[in-house]
Amino acid sequence: MDLSNLKPAPGSVKKEKRIGRGEGSGRGGTSTRGHKGAKSRSGYSRMVGFEGGQMPLQRRVPKSGFKNLNRVDYKAINLSTLEALATKLDTDRIDFETLLTAGLVNKNALVKILGKGKLTRKLEVHAHAFSKSAQASIEAIQGTAVKL
Repeated sequence: MDLSNLKPAPGSVKKEKRIGRGEGSGRGGTSTRGHKGAKSRSGYSRMVGFEGGQMPLQRRVPKSGFKNLNRVDYKAINLSTLEALATKLDTDRIDFETLLTAGLVNKNALVKILGKGKLTRKLEVHAHAFSKSAQASIEAIQGTAVKL
C-alpha cells in the first residue's frame, strides 16, 4: 500500500447536484422548483425570518430589557494580580504599558483596579479607575494610585 492507490471510503464522496443543466441530468425542466408561483421564478428571495405568513418569531416575542448606551466597560484587575506581576518583573511601577506587555489587557481596554488580594510592596499604580478598597490598600503601604 502506498499513496498512489489511496481512495476514499465507498459512499463517502458524492457528486454535487447540478441543477438546471438539461433533461439528461435528471434535474432539468423545472430544476427542482415545482410549477409556477413566486418560488419558481428567478430572482425570488425569501425575507429573513419569513414563516409563510405566520407571525414571525421576532414579532411574536415581546420586547424586553434596556441597553445603556453610556455604559463604560472596565477590565478588572485585582491587587493579587498586581502583586504577582510586580514580583515577577521586579518593579515598583505598574502602568498601562506594563499590563499590556504582560498580556492582561488589550490596547483599547479601560483598566479598573479591584481590592481582592493583599499588597506587600510599595507600588505606583496607573489605571483608569480604582475601587475604594483597592485605593485604600495601595495607600496603606505608602503606594500611589494614579488615575489616567
